[in-house]
Formats: sequence, C-alpha cells, structure tokens
Amino acid sequence: MSLYLYEITPAHTDADHLLKEIDALTQRLGGELIEAQITTARRIFAIAEFSADAPSLDPAALGDAEIAGPHQVRLVGAALDELKAARPAAGYLVEWDLPAELDMDSYLARKKANAPRYADVPEVSFLRTYVREDMDKCLCFYNAPDEAAVRRARDAVSTPIDRLHRLDEDRR
Repeated sequence: MSLYLYEITPAHTDADHLLKEIDALTQRLGGELIEAQITTARRIFAIAEFSADAPSLDPAALGDAEIAGPHQVRLVGAALDELKAARPAAGYLVEWDLPAELDMDSYLARKKANAPRYADVPEVSFLRTYVREDMDKCLCFYNAPDEAAVRRARDAVSTPIDRLHRLDEDRR
C-alpha cells in the first residue's frame, strides 16, 4: 500500500460537498482517503492510500477543480494505523520546497536529529509530515496557537517555510 498526495483547488466554495466527493471517488477507484485538510484559502491537501499506482482524479468529477497529483508520499513522524484510527486534525500546514541536493535518507537523518529541538517551543505540537518520494517538497502539520509559534518551531529545527497555511477550523 502506498500513500499519494492530491492538491486540489476547488472551482466552487462548497468544501464539505467536495470532501465527500473526493472520499467517494477515492473509494470507487479502489483507495482510501486517509485525510483531507482545507486551508483558510480553500485549498485542499488530500492523502489517499492505494494498493497500486494511484489514478489521476477527473477534475469534472470534482466540480472542475484544479488538481495536482497524484504524488507518492512517505509519512514521517506518525504511524499510519494510529493516524487512520485517530484522524487527528491540525491547525497549520507548512510546505517546504526541498533543496535539489537533499535525498530521502539525508532528509530522514536531518529530521531525526532536529526533532528533539521542538521541545524548545512547547506551545507547538509537531504532528506529522508527508514527504514526496520525488523529493520535490514536504508537508508538515502542526498544532500551534498562531503562525508566529509555527515560525519559532521551524526556526528551532533550522527548517525553512516556503508556504504557511492556516487550516480551516470548521474542518478540524
């Protein structure tokens, strides 16, 4: 089983309906929607699990949404079975465009070495990361009181932020 990221920009604003459509479409295609987070700017980051290569999603089936993906990802910092059971929500999503010279083994070693530094920012909880297997970028999920706290946490682990998204509180 492999995980895949779809980044979806809806053509309309009915996110609840769109999430149901994404879940139903994923199931019809033989997969399972693991999570879908919606930013306050109405962009959706959906992670789905498939036993084979993930299919492309039809934009027409999702109300003419703009869809990037599927991109195979690796879950870091959380166990998939626990994630499936708890379906934990996050408050913030950080996108980091990974440097071209960084490979997966180096990324994982860096993550392991830096993770204890999150203790320096106790008001922030690191939840999980999805790293694209092509090493284009990673998505890191946090619970924090505000964006400034997320920035302090990223500074503590010496990791940049390319885009910082607040996640929709109504969908947590």
